[in-house]
Amino acid sequence: MEGMPETPSVLVIGGPTASGKTGLALALAEKCHGVIINADSLQLYKDLPILTARPTPEEAARAPHRLFGVLGPSETCSAARWRALATQEIRQALDDGKRPVLVGGTGFYLLALMQGMSPVPDVPEEVRARLALDTAGMDGRAIHDLLAGRDPVMAARLVRGDRQRCLRALEVLAHTGQSLAVFQDMPREGAPEGLTFEVVVLDPSRDVLYARCDSRFDLMMKAGAVDEVAALLASGVSEDASVFRALGARQIADGLAGRMPMEEAVRDAKADTRHYAKRQATWFRHQLEAGNAIRNVTRLAVPEEGLALKHLDDLPIWSLERSF
Repeated sequence: MEGMPETPSVLVIGGPTASGKTGLALALAEKCHGVIINADSLQLYKDLPILTARPTPEEAARAPHRLFGVLGPSETCSAARWRALATQEIRQALDDGKRPVLVGGTGFYLLALMQGMSPVPDVPEEVRARLALDTAGMDGRAIHDLLAGRDPVMAARLVRGDRQRCLRALEVLAHTGQSLAVFQDMPREGAPEGLTFEVVVLDPSRDVLYARCDSRFDLMMKAGAVDEVAALLASGVSEDASVFRALGARQIADGLAGRMPMEEAVRDAKADTRHYAKRQATWFRHQLEAGNAIRNVTRLAVPEEGLALKHLDDLPIWSLERSF
């Protein structure tokens, strides 16, 4: 039919934390018979569903959801692994006559899928083992400080508490003598064959974003965030586990252990959340542009009360009603 794209179009909803991605993804999935596929590195984990803002059971019942709550607390998921999992779910949705709707704020996952992987060399196991020994007992912030002293460019791209990715950057630097940023900025391999993407980026103003971050964290505390962290620790999961990268998890753990008053822990968690959201918003404003496999990028302002989801037909997304 004239005007139909040659390749299936995947909807992508991106933007900073607390910007309203889940609500928009659900509205789109309901309208176009979609399958929602997770592109948030922390919502992959089975644990801490409150702090990671995973869709609630009521939300999950409104449309099929994939790649939510699939990892154990200490598992890791590289961009390459997520790309493979997401590609499989996208193709399955298309085979089932459904529209894939990707949603999440992990920008490097989305780039890995839509533009391809950066040519980062493999790091020998002996290098990784040596760095693991050298950094044993260091938390994510201390490792970020170590990285900042050796590779300030890459450190500026990473969240200070992200132990896993800071360590990865140190490994690449130790093995190659070059910043991981050098490899990330090299040409990528491209999207999986036969796929194109239509992107909607939620872009609230900074004041609105910060207000939404604070109010959402208050709601998480009321919903039982402290109890879920306490239960995870009681089950024997270490604070060094990957799932503790969730915003607020380490501060709440500090509060539970008496290392700081819980009120101070909440203030620190809110500050970290705002800082992370600011970095995400900056990334989404500058890193995603139409071209190659990305058909178009639509940026939507978000008021403090959230998006009014009554006019989805105004979005420049090709044939929302169509199922494949």
